[in-house]
Amino acid sequence: MGILFTKMFSSLFGNKEARILVLGLDNAGKTTILYRLQMGEVVSTIPTIGFNVETVQYSNIKFQVWDLGGQTSIRPYWRCYFPNTQAIIYVVDSSDTDRLVIAKEEFHAILEEEELKGAVVLIFANKQDLPGALDDAAITEALELHKIKNRQWSIFKTSAIKGEGLFEGLDWLSNTLKSGGG
Repeated sequence: MGILFTKMFSSLFGNKEARILVLGLDNAGKTTILYRLQMGEVVSTIPTIGFNVETVQYSNIKFQVWDLGGQTSIRPYWRCYFPNTQAIIYVVDSSDTDRLVIAKEEFHAILEEEELKGAVVLIFANKQDLPGALDDAAITEALELHKIKNRQWSIFKTSAIKGEGLFEGLDWLSNTLKSGGG
């Protein structure tokens, strides 16, 4: 599952549009985040095969949200959404320590894509409400975020179930894009 935000910049950015691609491994919480943002509540979800499309209104900004499947067989198709992307939101299941190496490899492969070279990066260290979830410092280390030298990035601890950290991350992203990042 991944989410593609197409942002209509109305009051903040005039008529400029920005594409924000949200990706992560399956079961990272991307669909739960989508519906938390869209409806303000938790909705029971199943693994996304294909995609979901929703519109999310946030701070006078309209997001067209594309939630793409994150299973191994679907990840190669993420590439179709890379052109003209100004920001990447990467969602990590902070409690799935067994797959952090895979999450790191997929993340760094995305960062190497030519079409995403100028994109700002926001990482959601999701599922902070679960026992054994690693904090943002541990996720920073596991994903080797210190290796990101050529772009702006930030990480936020989130719980899609509780709605924590999501809007703080979107605020950072909006301000970063507004100030010319991405």
